[in-house]
Amino acid sequence: MKKKKQEMSILSNNAGVTTVEIMLILVVLIALAIIFREQIISLVNKLWTSINGDVKKFY
Repeated sequence: MKKKKQEMSILSNNAGVTTVEIMLILVVLIALAIIFREQIISLVNKLWTSINGDVKKFY
């Protein structure tokens, strides 16, 4: 009877699942950032230029 409970306890233990999920999400996000690096840099540069242009209107 005890052995059955131990087996069920081992099978129902999900403590490590969240760590694996977080690691997989991080790997995917890093891979996407690497793949779309140039597009991300271009977008940020355009946004920064737009923000700087709008700020200069106030000065």
